[in-house]
Amino acid sequence: MVFSKKFISATRQFCDFDSHVPAPYIRKVFSLQDQPRAAEITICGLGFYELYVNGQRITKGFLAPYITNPDQVLYYDNYDVTGYLVRGKNVIGLILGNGMQNAFGGNIWVFDKAAYRSSPKVALALKVDGGLALEADESFKTKPSPITFDDLRCGEHYDSRLEILSWAEVGYDDSGWKNCFVADAPKGQPVLSFAEPIAVKREVKPLKVIKSGDGYIYDFGINSAGVCRLAIKGYEGQRISLTHGEVINGGKLDLANISFGDRTRKGYWQRDEFVCNGKGLQIYVPHFTYHGFQYVYVEGIDDSQATSDLLTFLIMHSDLKERGGFSCSDTIANRLQEMTRNSTLSNFFYFPTDCPHREKNGWTGDAALSAEHTLLNLEAENSLRQWLISIRAAHDERGALPGIVPTGGWGFEWGNGPAWDIVLVNLPYYLYKYRGDIEVLRENAESIFKYLKYMSTRLMENGLAAYGLGDWCPVDRASDDYTTPLEVTDTLTCMDICEKAARIFEVIGNDEKAAYAKDLYGRLKKGFRSAFIEKGRLKREIATQTAFSMALCYGAFEEGEKEAALSDLLRTIREKNDQFDCGILGARVIFHVLAENGYSDLAYKMITRTDCPGYGYYANLGATSLPECFFLLKEGEMKRANDENVASLNHHFFGDISAWFIKAICGINVNPDFTRFNFVLIAPNFIENLSFAEGWHRLPCGKVAVKWQRQGEEIALKVEAPPGCEWELRLPKGYKGTLWEESGAKHYIVKREIF
Repeated sequence: MVFSKKFISATRQFCDFDSHVPAPYIRKVFSLQDQPRAAEITICGLGFYELYVNGQRITKGFLAPYITNPDQVLYYDNYDVTGYLVRGKNVIGLILGNGMQNAFGGNIWVFDKAAYRSSPKVALALKVDGGLALEADESFKTKPSPITFDDLRCGEHYDSRLEILSWAEVGYDDSGWKNCFVADAPKGQPVLSFAEPIAVKREVKPLKVIKSGDGYIYDFGINSAGVCRLAIKGYEGQRISLTHGEVINGGKLDLANISFGDRTRKGYWQRDEFVCNGKGLQIYVPHFTYHGFQYVYVEGIDDSQATSDLLTFLIMHSDLKERGGFSCSDTIANRLQEMTRNSTLSNFFYFPTDCPHREKNGWTGDAALSAEHTLLNLEAENSLRQWLISIRAAHDERGALPGIVPTGGWGFEWGNGPAWDIVLVNLPYYLYKYRGDIEVLRENAESIFKYLKYMSTRLMENGLAAYGLGDWCPVDRASDDYTTPLEVTDTLTCMDICEKAARIFEVIGNDEKAAYAKDLYGRLKKGFRSAFIEKGRLKREIATQTAFSMALCYGAFEEGEKEAALSDLLRTIREKNDQFDCGILGARVIFHVLAENGYSDLAYKMITRTDCPGYGYYANLGATSLPECFFLLKEGEMKRANDENVASLNHHFFGDISAWFIKAICGINVNPDFTRFNFVLIAPNFIENLSFAEGWHRLPCGKVAVKWQRQGEEIALKVEAPPGCEWELRLPKGYKGTLWEESGAKHYIVKREIF
């Protein structure tokens, strides 16, 4: 294949809010003397492209190609077009969207000022029977398309009166079209995209259509991501607008929780517009945008058009297959598993995003927190490994990482720090842990070491770290109003980075780098203990659930101190009436720490309780996705009790409860010592409030499944594991089991021991 870096553009004008520049049609007619035996197109469209060959759309998915900073990495797609080409005349057709190349709707993060910003451009090479047949050049012809405005975050405008139905076919006369021009090539290194494409995975019809003001609210019953397919018989010039949101207040669509107030351009946010041509039934699906929503406010239609057939929610995300799952006898826990899966997928557009509406950014901290539950549930390794290429390329000269990837330069001065930067370690760490991928460790080792060197320059004189965002989104408080000091959470996170980095370096045989990581860990631990531990216990002024949980999880206590620390943690939980009181960093570890120390029933109660801040609070309200923050809500409204707006209702960084269900309740603990990726420690916890639970995960060697069910005073436990999988059963303290084998599965009758 040929990675052409000869980019062409249709115009030098930028589309923005004040000057709408249509997405260009581009076409090229060429001739082949013979029917090709083998033909391929390799293409890099910036920002997005749709590819047609002889009138057929062959683009591998929506929003192609992979989203990136093009001055760092250029992702190309490759297509086998042998079956689409013919002897004689052929035509290649393209439509180009703004995508990340001109993401002017992302001005909050200064994407509108990115050095690489330009009008859309494309590089393309066609090889036929082993030889280069053509590259994109000035002979490609262009004309404005009916897509009169498009932005990744804001939406798309489409005027169907401007359609040219045969524009991508051989017989169309393009003599009136202009020629493209050769554009500046981006600076990024070319890479073939191997991540899963974005696909429509589900179609949902509205549950309700409600009159609201001059329009109609369509309620789809699920808060997810994608676009709407519009089916309309309208009159010529009829303008229909679709505004997407996730909150209804006072009978009206409320965008306050997914916008930025005065900084959000009024009339554009999450809004698509369609102009009818009056020629019968028309079907429209936006090309170069997507939205996060449950509700759509439709304007510009009359009562007769406001039917349930007008809109269909096309739920989209990266095409990730299922790799694990969980279910049990508790409907709340099952809902939480579904909510986590939905939020993880609706925030996975090539890489994990923070939300599918307000930002659509690859926040590194969100992905770091979600990496394990994502890989336990989904086949995401290709996409995550691809994203690591972009993460490595985003390092600045110091070794610092931005808080979002890709970025146009924003996120180095605020929005990053240890708990976000750990994505560089967590992704390869969990990819090896769950998939045995040693290459991903080698690919990222130098970058990880570069970050360790940078980290060492950010430590204070007392050996502590404090250069991040802290225990973000604490319960019922502002996102940055955390109660655990930044020096505590950042130092403990840096210790976690070093410990994982040392393991990574040991696996790939780099003893020198492993020793450096261990030494840095020791310095951090010494600084932490000197500042915050007195007579073997955390000082009272920092004695929060987050501080105890992280200190226990990341090794701040010596062996003889752990029992007292656990006792102190339990005391802080009792003081909160058995409710968790953490931000995202504490919530990521507290339930695991409790389960590992014999308090799985308490952890389960904290997760599933239906009063705020239990996860079950939102499930009990009918939520279909996970909230960004845990707030007490006003009765009957999606407003905070103090009358402030809620935050996003579709985030995934609190979703590690799904990993906890699979690991702690069902006991599926893969590769716990980081040396045997086909080894599973089966260590279930028989939660008192459950009558049964089952979970599964597909390892490289096959599927492991665990199910347990109460039968009176006994528990029937079943373990299924494939050939080549090593596993060991560890029952909770106070239980013993009797084993038999049936149909290749191990069965146990488990009882409490009587003392």
